[in-house]
Amino acid sequence: MLRALISAFAILVCPLVGVAHTQNAPPPVSICHAIASGIHQASFVRFDLQPKEYAAIEDEVKFTYVGHSTYFIETPGGVSIATDYSGHHPTPYMPTVVTMNKAHSGHYTLAPDPGIQYVLHGWNDDGSPANHQLAVGDTLVRNVPTDIRSYSGAMEANGNSIFIFEAAGLCIGHLGHLHHELTDSHITEIGRLDIVMVPVDGGLTMGAASMSRTVKKLRSSVVLPMHRRFGTIEDFVAKFGPDFDLHPSPTRTVTFSLRNLPRKPTIYVLPGL
Repeated sequence: MLRALISAFAILVCPLVGVAHTQNAPPPVSICHAIASGIHQASFVRFDLQPKEYAAIEDEVKFTYVGHSTYFIETPGGVSIATDYSGHHPTPYMPTVVTMNKAHSGHYTLAPDPGIQYVLHGWNDDGSPANHQLAVGDTLVRNVPTDIRSYSGAMEANGNSIFIFEAAGLCIGHLGHLHHELTDSHITEIGRLDIVMVPVDGGLTMGAASMSRTVKKLRSSVVLPMHRRFGTIEDFVAKFGPDFDLHPSPTRTVTFSLRNLPRKPTIYVLPGL
């Protein structure tokens, strides 16, 4: 119930506005991070909430799988986000925000449409960690940098970002081109994730066993696979065991709210994967 009360307070009295974090302004408050940091060794699970307790639990966030590592996310407030955006996979319409990672050209473009309002790179060219804390409409966007494997096989610091989106009380994460298991420090920085988008290529990022361990640490209710190149989705799902359900979706679009998060962690496989 604490999670619901904090999330409700944030939405009701701390509405997000279209501002980015600068030296002259405090960063937007991450409720997902605050809840996770404030409750040590807790398992974040779905709560059965009543409308009188939290008026926003019916608000839904829509996810459409458009290809490779790109999901198109639409929030109740009209913000649209394309993850690991390269321009190779058409989105339903021009997104408000695009996030990118530099693993290869399927995850970024250096010539995005100038009409896109916010273009967020998951890396800095000088090797320093990217730092995004951006509030747009009803959505907070932030990132947690991770390392990336270069073409030589060596690890390059801060080359990838896990992007986190907070909307309608949901905490949503996109792992990007994650090349290593997350440390406890990463988990603390990320906070709670209700929904996580996960690469399932079987080795270009991480093997299925390593990726399943990482996902289990995040304790998400919904797992949305992406970036499949080798192996089958069944091979990936098998690493999770009986603690996870499998739900093949008949459509490329699924919607979630705080109310309809599954009670048992579920892997949703969308067409096109």
